[in-house]
Amino acid sequence: MKSAVETLSPTRAKLTVEVPFEELKPSLDAAYQQIAKQINVPGFRRGKVPPAIIDRQVGREAVLAQAINDVLPEKYIEALQSNDLQPLAQPEVEVTKQDEDGLEFTAEVDVKPTIDLPEYDGLEATVDDLEVTDADVEEQLQALRERFGTLSDVERAAADGDFVVIDLTASRDGEVLDGAELTGMSYQVGRGGMIPGLDEALVGLSAGEEKSFSSELVGGDLVGEPVEVLVKVTQVQEQELPELDDDFAQEASEFDTVAELTDDVRERLTRGKRLEQAAGARDAVLEALLDKVEVPLPETMVTDELNARRQQIEQQLAMAGMTMDAYLEEQEQTQEEFEADLERRVRDAVAAQFVLDEIAKKEEFGVDQNELSQHLVRRAQQSGQDPQEFANHMFEHNHIPDLVQEILRGKALAQIVEGATVKDASGEVVELKNLRPDGTIGEPEAEVEATEDAADEATEESTDEATEQESTNS
Repeated sequence: MKSAVETLSPTRAKLTVEVPFEELKPSLDAAYQQIAKQINVPGFRRGKVPPAIIDRQVGREAVLAQAINDVLPEKYIEALQSNDLQPLAQPEVEVTKQDEDGLEFTAEVDVKPTIDLPEYDGLEATVDDLEVTDADVEEQLQALRERFGTLSDVERAAADGDFVVIDLTASRDGEVLDGAELTGMSYQVGRGGMIPGLDEALVGLSAGEEKSFSSELVGGDLVGEPVEVLVKVTQVQEQELPELDDDFAQEASEFDTVAELTDDVRERLTRGKRLEQAAGARDAVLEALLDKVEVPLPETMVTDELNARRQQIEQQLAMAGMTMDAYLEEQEQTQEEFEADLERRVRDAVAAQFVLDEIAKKEEFGVDQNELSQHLVRRAQQSGQDPQEFANHMFEHNHIPDLVQEILRGKALAQIVEGATVKDASGEVVELKNLRPDGTIGEPEAEVEATEDAADEATEESTDEATEQESTNS
């Protein structure tokens, strides 16, 4: 077999592959044998029909086409390997010649770009100061008081912050929509996130009163469609909060005094802020690296990722009961600004993947079974799934190479972050104690170690195979 590659762009290549007849012949013989078992020809037993008879009955072209379908994928992969190309998508294949001399075909495909890695040790980045204010602490204590608050009925109109029990229906053209009726639902006025206009309609209503208003559906098949909403208040309730004193501290926590409770809240907030700062430092270092390198991006890959991200955001908004317009208003963005920001983030993410892949390859990182098990469990926890079921799904659908590549990228990211100098806005060096070996941010691995055995049984059988497959792909 001979193959040649033509670079169409930094991210797209065209392979021309010539397969001589002697390499095509085994597939041609197999095609004759398979067809012989499928046809009935008088005078011949099934499976024993000679090729010449098959040519007259079925046609030489049909046999050749079957042989080509069999051999083409194998020769395509062989051509990729011999030309050191890493495909990013399915190729566009065209057979340009098929005759007694053999087979010739072309394959256009998006490929990983060649990247000239810059020096990535000793990068510098800046993050915000770590600060926990008294207001932050007070907000958390207030939320804790609200958890232990009690509700009591009041005979007055509902105000912002009150709880109400409501019946609600949405109709269109005078007909109540399926699934758009709620009865006896408790709702806090001013909380938002349900249906536009509801909070404004509830303020001033007393028990037994109702009000109609125009709105838009935030979920279902008619999302975004205008509807008429009728809301009736059956109860108005006022929330009474416990006093923030030592008695409350003992009831709501393991502490004896409100001072101890306050110190614990401040400590927890500090740990959370430290994690946020570590994540910000990681992202800032990666951004500093991307600023030093030009990464050509395959537009089809960017488009596919953009569509996937956009769909994910829309699904999350629908689950939260929020329209895109409401989300944009909350973010103080126009549609154009949202799209531009999303595209920028997608392009940065795709570029980061390519760069981290190259660093992982250069550093010759590997992945062992324990690392894969931990990653499987963490991913399962993030998605709220059982680790064993998640692991089985990943193996059954051949997603293990993707997980292996995630780990390798994480190792590459961890290395460049560990070699970087990160300072806060005040000029103090930030110690990145919360960076895991795979580049993720979090507390130590105790919570993973406690449950990783659930994934070990599945990974033991396939880790070596997955790692070997990933090495071949790389």
